[in-house]
Amino acid sequence: MTASSTTRIVIADDHPLFRGALREAVASVLPDATIDEAGTFQELTGRLEQDADVDLILLDLSMPGISGFSGLIYLRAQYPAVPVVIVSASDDAGTIRRSMDFGASGFIPKRFGVDTLRAAIAKVMAGDVWIPADVDLGGAGDPDMTRLRDRLVTLTPQQVRVLMMLSEGLLNKQIAYELGVSEATIKAHVSAILQKLGVESRTQAVIAAARISGAQWRGGDAPAS
Repeated sequence: MTASSTTRIVIADDHPLFRGALREAVASVLPDATIDEAGTFQELTGRLEQDADVDLILLDLSMPGISGFSGLIYLRAQYPAVPVVIVSASDDAGTIRRSMDFGASGFIPKRFGVDTLRAAIAKVMAGDVWIPADVDLGGAGDPDMTRLRDRLVTLTPQQVRVLMMLSEGLLNKQIAYELGVSEATIKAHVSAILQKLGVESRTQAVIAAARISGAQWRGGDAPAS
């Protein structure tokens, strides 16, 4: 497979050694590609805000700034034209199924070697979807989780960011400061999030987001404001 010099790949993973292995795999398939790296989700979104002309994002599910599928949900909402492939150590069938349900273009387990990484990247760059051959995505899923997933994907990119920050235990005024908007705007976003998720409180919204990711929220009770 050949690539033009305009091909741009972003590797988002908080482990420098694994980013190096991914860089090697990408470079072997796309020798002329520009390869950027991000060690946190904030660094990734900062790069995309400066230049969203990206051909592929290789995203770890667990890195500073995100938990579970929140990063994938945000990227698919904010940058729907950019393919995202999950590269994760959590590679059970349920995690892979949810990744694909949330719009990933592929899923590469970290336990696989460089040769498999090369094959997977080549297939995705050719416009196909890649998942491990031994994973069966058929079968009925949990209907409650399916309904929750369908509600989560209705959130706007900004609402996803607010929900991510709520999950970190931030107050409305802290979120407003981080996003450069008014506290009233954040309150409006929180109200919309509660309505879309079909819950009555911030705590319930955080628990719902944690359920879909299989993550444990780190706080006790979500702050009221």
